Amino acid sequence: MQLHLMPAHVIVIRMTSPAPSTATRITDSTRWPIRLWGMLITLCVVLFLDGLDVSMIGVALPSIGAELDLSTSTLQWLVSGYVLGYGGLLLLGGRTADLLGRRKVFLIALAVFALASLAGAMVSSGPLLILTRFLKGVAAAFTAPTGLSIITTNFAEGPARNKALSIYVVFGAGGYSSGLLFGGLMTSIGWRWTFLLPVPIALAALAAAIVLVPRDEHTEEGGHDLLGAVLSTAAMLLLVYTVVAAPDEGWASVRTIGSFLAVTVLFGAFVAVQQRTPFPLVRLSILRKSSLVRACLAIVALAGSYFSWQFVVTLYLQDTLGWSPLKLALALLPVGLLVVLSAFFSDRLVDRFGTGPVIATTLTTMGVGYLLFLRLDTSPSYLTMLLPAVLLIGVGWVGFGAINIQATSGIDDDEQGLAAGVLQTATQVGAAIVLAVTTAIISSGIHDDTSAGGMLDAYRPGLRFAAGVAIVGALVALLALLPRRRNEERRSVEKDLELVS
Repeated sequence: MQLHLMPAHVIVIRMTSPAPSTATRITDSTRWPIRLWGMLITLCVVLFLDGLDVSMIGVALPSIGAELDLSTSTLQWLVSGYVLGYGGLLLLGGRTADLLGRRKVFLIALAVFALASLAGAMVSSGPLLILTRFLKGVAAAFTAPTGLSIITTNFAEGPARNKALSIYVVFGAGGYSSGLLFGGLMTSIGWRWTFLLPVPIALAALAAAIVLVPRDEHTEEGGHDLLGAVLSTAAMLLLVYTVVAAPDEGWASVRTIGSFLAVTVLFGAFVAVQQRTPFPLVRLSILRKSSLVRACLAIVALAGSYFSWQFVVTLYLQDTLGWSPLKLALALLPVGLLVVLSAFFSDRLVDRFGTGPVIATTLTTMGVGYLLFLRLDTSPSYLTMLLPAVLLIGVGWVGFGAINIQATSGIDDDEQGLAAGVLQTATQVGAAIVLAVTTAIISSGIHDDTSAGGMLDAYRPGLRFAAGVAIVGALVALLALLPRRRNEERRSVEKDLELVS
């Protein structure tokens, strides 16, 4: 698979509380100090690097395999190793920022990311290269939720936060889409440049963050749930590993089933610990926030369907039809352009219509784009067949900002990092599961016919599955709007009755 995607164990400590006082928060979305803009852009650049790193490596895999003589299964772990570290430690990363201080955690993780990138450009061993990818994923697991929670605790809920989050998530999605283009350019020079490119950018962002990211303002009593951290990390790492390895091992194999059972046991133990410890890693009550749960389902539908679609498109257009990596990147460039353009209006859409309608509309449009893509044939016309579908799929990413806003709305300051970690975990783990299922579907359909037509027949069920995931996500978002509509109608009737009386 390729992603082109206990009380006795609690230590009471003094911890920094990352939330600035309400008085210091920015509430005006039109007049921000230059220093605040600098902080926001710095955080955006780091998230951009996370997305860039995921997609650039996919383009460089064939060159890496040829130079280092790595098998396909080994190459897979250059992508999966990153996902393993990222998805496995996101929950811990978000909560650690809440407990130990966002600025400190962010700076340390960013430094690790830069060093791991440099090491990856210098090694010539497959296992060492995979290790550097895992370390970069671990670093991103701390920078991504921490950066998001720095924003939500410096911008008051409402127009200011919506605008900041819209800009922030656009950089993340833009990094992923831009990575395809940069990956093609860097690989043409040499695959090591795909590892070197993030280094100076990360170091510059680190220097800027030291100056611009505010220090945590005050401290309060708290604790650290060590056993919960171990259990959650082990469960997430094993879950991601099992999902990534399942297509090769077999979904019904003893190893895969045993791994899923072990994941269930670990999660069960984690929940039991969280209910008993005075300072839980995850306050389970946060999962009662319906807005957070809906946002997680929406992000799984968005990211899972898109990564699966792009995986299928890359296999067919590049490997079967012989498109170059750069040609493929340019073909998908409209998605990235739509993401960038959405930075100028997505927050206004949320302010006017709310997060729910925006998410439901964009996911529906995305699903229609996938269905249009089912017209794909062995000699596709870009303008009449591919471009319309690509544009509609790109509209789906306009809802990315609304999903992030929905996830963090109504969440207390001391749990903003946790909420961000939960959402990011849903993104990585959910997308990995959807992509793994897509891979299994494709693998089961590949037979002796390796012609363009035969391969298209094998890939088409994967495209249908991706479309189905997006449509299910849209339906969930639409159903969530019904109670809201009924409440609005009830309030309208009550208001009319008051006027009559």
